[in-house]
Amino acid sequence: MSIVLGLMLGAGLLLVVAPFLWPRPAIRARSGPGRFQRTTRHRLAQAGLAAIPFGGVVLVSAIVAIAAIALAFALVPVPVIALAAGVAGAALPWVVVSVRAASRRRAAKVLWPDAVDQLVSAVRSGLALPDAVMALAHSGPLLSREAFAGFEADFRASGNFGVSVDALKARLADPVADRILETLRISREVGGTQLTTVLRNLSSALRQEAAIRSEVEARQSWTVNAARLGVAAPWVVLVLLAGRPEAAAAYNSSGGLILIVSGLAVSAIAYRLMIGLGRLPEERRWFG
Repeated sequence: MSIVLGLMLGAGLLLVVAPFLWPRPAIRARSGPGRFQRTTRHRLAQAGLAAIPFGGVVLVSAIVAIAAIALAFALVPVPVIALAAGVAGAALPWVVVSVRAASRRRAAKVLWPDAVDQLVSAVRSGLALPDAVMALAHSGPLLSREAFAGFEADFRASGNFGVSVDALKARLADPVADRILETLRISREVGGTQLTTVLRNLSSALRQEAAIRSEVEARQSWTVNAARLGVAAPWVVLVLLAGRPEAAAAYNSSGGLILIVSGLAVSAIAYRLMIGLGRLPEERRWFG
């Protein structure tokens, strides 16, 4: 009986740890460098920098890191602080891309309802769907005119609406645009008379969502900025103190090294927690 119980216990433990241990190659494939590159390209597309390759961002990051290390060590002769400045410099291009992408997403959330209204007007006036979409290259939101101009060039070259829509979705890299374009695709392939009604309802829902999100972001912005200031303030004081020779000598000791490294770890964890708790949920690209 004890042997049976032992076998059952072993089988139960194996089933518990199986999702984490098997299959290893699939987990590594999903979390490997390829996924990071795809995410970076997606962020570049959202930031309007799709022409910049992934290697270009890595090169700029390395150059900024080296420059930050050299400048920090020239101002504050503490290797640990210079190394921390290098890490911050390496992360700076990625932060700039993320901030620009988030800014363009916020702007697009306000502009997409107007674009949908223009599509409704174009369809009700008798224009075909491809012509209605191509019209946004000239009268649509400024942030998306270049992408719709690309759709116009693709459709005139191939005449294939589906392929041109896929290329447009890749250029826009926006979940709201995915919903709009997939609605247009289904309407063109299946047909129906409810397209304008669906688009009007979608425009109303997008306006309500943008209004609620902007109100919540305005209310929490001062809290987030205060938290960022609280994280940055100790390091500004540290840099000012490290400019003095006796303080630099203290920070170059083993105790100073432990203090700086532990402070960096605590600051990084606190900042990530602050960003995670204050972040509003973003819509995923289900049709990307």
